[in-house]
Amino acid sequence: MNQNKIIGLTGSISTGKTQVSNFLRDRGEKVIDADLIAREVVDLENVKEKIKKAFGENIYVDDKLDRSGLAEIVFRDEEKRQILNEIEHPEIYRIILEEVKKSKGRVFVDIPLLFESEELNKKYNLNFDEIWLVYVDREAQIKRLMNRDGISREYAEEKINSQISVEEKRKKADVIIDNSGTLEETFKQVEKNLKKL
Repeated sequence: MNQNKIIGLTGSISTGKTQVSNFLRDRGEKVIDADLIAREVVDLENVKEKIKKAFGENIYVDDKLDRSGLAEIVFRDEEKRQILNEIEHPEIYRIILEEVKKSKGRVFVDIPLLFESEELNKKYNLNFDEIWLVYVDREAQIKRLMNRDGISREYAEEKINSQISVEEKRKKADVIIDNSGTLEETFKQVEKNLKKL
């Protein structure tokens, strides 16, 4: 195995993980964005063929995936979601692990649903030396999500409840970046923890 230090970076919806991720990138840290990779794998020829076979040729329009059409299908159908995951996951993890291997020194892997994906991380042998969690309490999370997406409190709570609670994640993380204050305070915590690495 390589000598890299692999740090998992995660959060919950509306805790501010993207701000921390961007800050790390701006500082010159290597950040691998699992969401971005997940969006790009659907354009790989082998993945495209499997998706067409599973969901029909017309799921690609002018060679571009009809993302909202596919999202609608898998949102309602657990079995179809499983099929899509089985097509995408091997490629997503292959790319993440390749990126890790190519990296010198430490590397952050930004995975929004890191704790929800523990089984997959084990299956594909993606191991972390540390896990950093970007944290705000549930009430702040609800308010930020309502403001960000212009949605009702009920809908915000429904979205938040679909993930492992941020308090549960807090117990499992090695480093907590508390994003309840100003961005400046948040970034100071990031700097402090980078020095410890």
